[in-house]
Amino acid sequence: MFLEIIIGVNIVSDVALDFTKNISIDEKLLEHHQLLLKLCSSLEKIADSLPNIPNVQECLVICRDIFPIVKNAHNFEEKILFPILHKAKEDKETLDKNLERLCYEHWEDESFAEEISDAFRAYINQPIKAEADKLAYMLRGFFEGIRRHIAFEVEYILPLLKKSNPS
Repeated sequence: MFLEIIIGVNIVSDVALDFTKNISIDEKLLEHHQLLLKLCSSLEKIADSLPNIPNVQECLVICRDIFPIVKNAHNFEEKILFPILHKAKEDKETLDKNLERLCYEHWEDESFAEEISDAFRAYINQPIKAEADKLAYMLRGFFEGIRRHIAFEVEYILPLLKKSNPS
């Protein structure tokens, strides 16, 4: 099954910022990372299976949810996490450059998520072998970029957050 993250759950509401939970900012960041990594795994399985579409319904749900999952994670980072990091006693110039870079990556990821959703939906409606290769290439570029982005946040942002906001 491609999408264990979707079964029985409305992903958009599941990802919404829920401050009724008593969890730390770093735990919330890790929750977003976990959901994004599950999405990447699902997209990788789909890319590996193309030109076949084993479960059209699940794929349509993924098409619908790619952008909201990415956008919700980025909103959390830009509206909650980054302002906290700006208060850190770190090298402001380096921090500002890295946060600016992440914001640009967010914009690129969100644009790419929309393109993938459209291309994937078009492929589901009319599967063409030549388009399968193109779609697989797009999916791989997307999930590899998301994984790199998360790796940077785990290596750079998370330690800063723990330093500036000790539990």
